[in-house]
Amino acid sequence: MAELKKLEKKLGFTFKKPELMELAFVHRSFLNENNEYAEHNERLEFLGDAVLELIVTEYLYLTFEKEAEGQLTNWRSALVRGDNLAKIARDLKLGEYLKLSKGEENSGGRDKDYILANAVEALIGAIYLDKGFKWAKVFIDQYVIVKLDEILKHKLYIDGKSQFQELAQAKVEITPEYKLVKEEGPDHDKEFTMAVYLGAEKVAEGKGKSKQAAEEQAARKGLEVKGWI
Repeated sequence: MAELKKLEKKLGFTFKKPELMELAFVHRSFLNENNEYAEHNERLEFLGDAVLELIVTEYLYLTFEKEAEGQLTNWRSALVRGDNLAKIARDLKLGEYLKLSKGEENSGGRDKDYILANAVEALIGAIYLDKGFKWAKVFIDQYVIVKLDEILKHKLYIDGKSQFQELAQAKVEITPEYKLVKEEGPDHDKEFTMAVYLGAEKVAEGKGKSKQAAEEQAARKGLEVKGWI
């Protein structure tokens, strides 16, 4: 638990119940090999997801009074999307604090987008339970909502697959194709790797908890590889 003091210092507050903060980083796989904890972080993640959505929704509603609901929904989706949360986790170096099984550790679990994103949501849940709505909002304002300017500037709220297909057809007159590279993990916790191709050219790969999520990530990486955003 001592290593979490470094994270508390970075966040600017101390947990009254440090065990809540610790629980936020306990991945399901860790319980298969250890009896140190009675539960993993998925219930905190469930709570944190709801708190995150509420605070982001409130901010967008109050800040952009003239925007229609559909546009606000797109912006909110981009803010709470897994790849955005994973970037936040990397900024905070949350991967260092994860408790994983040896197998998950060896497969690169500390840098998997969905595990990192889940850890952010679980941390938000822990902050909410320990410090209340006010401090959860402070965290979300400081680390999540701050990403909105970049999202709007680069139009990251637009569906990546649609954007990649539109630009690929315009620039190289090819419709992208997606192919399954591999799927890993047990049935309840699968991770898919999908690749996006332009003809015979493999442009990029993406990973996700579903094929659709992996394709979306592959498309977004493809936009970066091609220099189209």
